Amino acid sequence: MLTKLIHNPALMDKYTGASSIPVYHGSTYHQDLADTAVRWTYSRIGNPTRQALEDTIAELEEGVRGFAFASGMAAIAAVFTLLGQGDHIILPYDLYGGTYHLMTTMVERFGLSASFVDMTNLTAVENALTPRTRALYIETPSNPLMKITDIRGIVQIAQHHRLLTIADNTFMSPYLQRPLTLGCDIVIHSATKFLGGHSDVVAGLVVVKDPQLGDRIAQIQKDWGGILGPEDSWLVIRGIKTLGVRMDRAQQNAQYLTRWLKSQPQIKQVYYPGLPGHDGTALHHSQALGPGCVFSLRFQDPNYWKTFVNRLHYALYAVSLGGVETIVSHPATMSHASLTEEERRQQGITDDLLRVSMGIESLNDLLADFQQALEG
Repeated sequence: MLTKLIHNPALMDKYTGASSIPVYHGSTYHQDLADTAVRWTYSRIGNPTRQALEDTIAELEEGVRGFAFASGMAAIAAVFTLLGQGDHIILPYDLYGGTYHLMTTMVERFGLSASFVDMTNLTAVENALTPRTRALYIETPSNPLMKITDIRGIVQIAQHHRLLTIADNTFMSPYLQRPLTLGCDIVIHSATKFLGGHSDVVAGLVVVKDPQLGDRIAQIQKDWGGILGPEDSWLVIRGIKTLGVRMDRAQQNAQYLTRWLKSQPQIKQVYYPGLPGHDGTALHHSQALGPGCVFSLRFQDPNYWKTFVNRLHYALYAVSLGGVETIVSHPATMSHASLTEEERRQQGITDDLLRVSMGIESLNDLLADFQQALEG
């Protein structure tokens, strides 16, 4: 995969041999009257820089077609647009806050229905099925408690009932997990995160494994117009080239830091599939190639999280994740702020919970920084 991240459809410009795909800024394209198969017409419909990214993510996820959108939420919204009035979808109850808010809004405005269940419990998923169910949606690991869903088990349920299986693969990236190869129909990424990798671009990607499903997404992308621009497409292409080395380094940091944190008396709990005893670790390693770079933690003193954050030197306190820098987030007031207090409580998102996205800084520097922040 390390080689494939570089030697992919975006490796070079086929017209000049340049080692970087050009940023094609044109909004419209001259059309030859004699050409009966015009490739480029208007950049909302297709752009060469965006196409290079779309072809690349399709190849990396082992799908047949990829699509680039203006954000991860735009990508998710486009996929939800596959549903029609009266359709039912099952999603995890511990869903990313933005997706949860979008889905509940669509339920209210567009006549959809949704059930939010524990997707780690296949029996609960089966029990939530209705005659109008059309899709199952999963995040694994989940955000922010890192719960692990059995992808093959979900796919088996979906295929038995002729449902779509949609997987948000943002936390793992295709470097560590490829849901389409496990039977899912659609994979979604917030490419803002690990794929872009430098906290300098906002983007979303969708990959499908069925050509007809690809045609439907293509029409939605064309009609709704939430496309990714050429400059941002180029930034994601550039980020993908170093995805493997960044993930390897950040994952090594996460594995060491989580083991160390778990042994500290100030820490109540660490959520990370790379730790022995984490619920679902064995399942995760049966469907992914590593535990990833994101973990969450709680403190023995529920009020200490602010002091901890304020004392850190080598971390951004910010929304988002997947950058080269370590990013610490507070889900209750950031990623899941759109949920009510009761909804957060039901998901287990307490005020003392922090989510950490490990960067690629020196492990010694990070360890020393976390240690001084804990000791107060």
